[in-house]
Amino acid sequence: MFMLANLLEALSQILNVVLHIYMWIIIIRALLSWVNPDPYNPIVRFLYQITEPVLYQVRKRLPHMGGLDISPIIVIFVIIFLQTFLVRTLSDLAFKMRMGG
Repeated sequence: MFMLANLLEALSQILNVVLHIYMWIIIIRALLSWVNPDPYNPIVRFLYQITEPVLYQVRKRLPHMGGLDISPIIVIFVIIFLQTFLVRTLSDLAFKMRMGG
């Protein structure tokens, strides 16, 4: 039982770190859109490759807002929700398993 609790705790921590890093990548991508970066820059291409699939899925579900793209904000809210709900739930479940309840 302790091994499963440790596994859940480790998964919750890894998920939290991955979500935190992805949130910062989304923020950097949004900031880059304000300065019109070189699209051939490898860092810019990497940022677009790992964010565009998620942002596109959100963008296509939102109504057209006259050129205003709020998809990064929506994705950040989803990340915060996942960190608050999913990560905390996994961590609490691991704690309860350790305590025998």
